[in-house]
Amino acid sequence: MDIVDFVAQSIGHWRSQRSAHHLAFAHFEAVQSEIDILSLSVDDPAVLALCQTYGVDPQLAVSPFQMSWEGHSDWEDSEVIKGSCTLVPVPSPDQPQRGKLLRDQGYAEEIAAAGDYYFTNDDTFVLVTAYERAAAEEKIWFVNPNVRCRVSLIKTSAGSGVVTASFSSEIRQTP
Repeated sequence: MDIVDFVAQSIGHWRSQRSAHHLAFAHFEAVQSEIDILSLSVDDPAVLALCQTYGVDPQLAVSPFQMSWEGHSDWEDSEVIKGSCTLVPVPSPDQPQRGKLLRDQGYAEEIAAAGDYYFTNDDTFVLVTAYERAAAEEKIWFVNPNVRCRVSLIKTSAGSGVVTASFSSEIRQTP
């Protein structure tokens, strides 16, 4: 699998059930959400702006996409969790299974972030992102075309301790 195949398989409307263990708070959280993943063109203004932010030639970008989500947590009963971000994959020219993933909003911190991705031999997508105060590691794999799983770890900035561990099962909603 490469990043073009991975993004193509991810496009669509997904229902997600996430369970998270917040070790720092000794708290377990259940989150249900709807996720929309939409393809963007490489000349989309948001894609061009993100490439410019990171000094990346937009010609090197492939399969940019936008992800938006809205959900509810049992931890924050009254609040709707929602947001969106633009993501721009930039494969390594000499190793197509690896590259950078540019984001206008990160996972562990709500700031722009560039992570390093790669695919394992079993087609698992792995994304490692260093932030100012934390580090995130995400793994996503497809069980079949309409079911995917995601494991996320938020670690201390030194990477020595795990702050949050979560597992999500995501099911594509078909018309």
